[in-house]
Amino acid sequence: MGFTISAVLLFGIASFFVLKSKAAGAGAAIVLFLFGFFTAGTGAYEPITNLVQSAATALTDIAE
Repeated sequence: MGFTISAVLLFGIASFFVLKSKAAGAGAAIVLFLFGFFTAGTGAYEPITNLVQSAATALTDIAE
């Protein structure tokens, strides 16, 4: 049984917790960067989406 969640929702929730906890560092920067691109849909949207989809596929394949 699979479970899917929108990347915008996932990164939005992660961004909320990063800002709420006042965490600072590379992880926080990456989360906020990805949230911005997923919501904005800029010209860099497609390559970043492909990269994240590839990473998600790789993680799924490792878990199987």
